[in-house]
Amino acid sequence: MSLIDKLQWRYATKKMDVTKSVPQAKVEQILEAIRLTASSSGLQPYEVLVVTNKAIREKIKAIAWDQTQIVDCSHLLVFAAWDTYTAERINTAFDMTEEIRNFKSEAGDIYRQKLLSGYPPRDAEINYNHAAKQAYIGLGTALIAAAYEEVDSTPMEGFDPAALDEILNLKAKGLRSVVMLPLGYRKADEDWLVNLKKVRKPKESFVTWVE
Repeated sequence: MSLIDKLQWRYATKKMDVTKSVPQAKVEQILEAIRLTASSSGLQPYEVLVVTNKAIREKIKAIAWDQTQIVDCSHLLVFAAWDTYTAERINTAFDMTEEIRNFKSEAGDIYRQKLLSGYPPRDAEINYNHAAKQAYIGLGTALIAAAYEEVDSTPMEGFDPAALDEILNLKAKGLRSVVMLPLGYRKADEDWLVNLKKVRKPKESFVTWVE
């Protein structure tokens, strides 16, 4: 299948087959795609937790509207954003860039100082919301990568973020949960959505060419 064919194939899977596990190689490919995705200023201000522990997933299910995909899936991805921007986090990102590229530049130093003077002094909630938007870019990449690997997935916002943060001890890591993505394989005979046609706006009312 072409990429578009695979995106036509994917849907928000409602029932996953608990007997089927996603091969580790496919999970790694999806995670690598997320790692390589774009982020503002290249800061990558979020992390991805891969939850396979059944007991922990049962706890998460209880604070997530009892959505069964959380426990029936093969791997549960949790996107968790930085709770705020700090000088240490910004400097670490820029230092890594200089080390990997093996050079420093005046333009890079100017941009670093611009972020250092602008981000850490802002309200932490503003910073978290900005970081969370970057996590959603990663989520979009994950959805496409999963479809490419012919792995089913379901993006989920329906959970209690504070409770999830506590379950995964995210506060201690300076993180806050943003969105979840179960990965697995559809159980077609029990999923009411599997055979329904995909519904999207027609291109004519979705895309505008400005020439």
